[in-house]
Amino acid sequence: MTVSLASLACLIRSKNAGPFVLTFDIMFDDEARYQRVKNAGVITRERIASLYQLAPQQVQLFFCDPALAVKASIPRPFTQGDVGDPDGHGGQQYAPLMEIEVP
Repeated sequence: MTVSLASLACLIRSKNAGPFVLTFDIMFDDEARYQRVKNAGVITRERIASLYQLAPQQVQLFFCDPALAVKASIPRPFTQGDVGDPDGHGGQQYAPLMEIEVP
């Protein structure tokens, strides 16, 4: 049975990591859910790149086992504060991650 990442994670968020980078945090409140997602292999550089129309080499990704968390960083589509920047704090960019299906 597959479920959405949003139903397994206790927190999925995005934020600025400076004016040129967005960072995503996916956090879990128990090890079983974290390991389910990690072992499923559904969070990859390629998957994140596809969701945000980037090349995989533009995605930094790591799994932090002690924190039961996944962290990814990508270039911001607009420099923070530039004309056309729809999300100055980067806080609304996580939504595509929520629908990743996890077996």
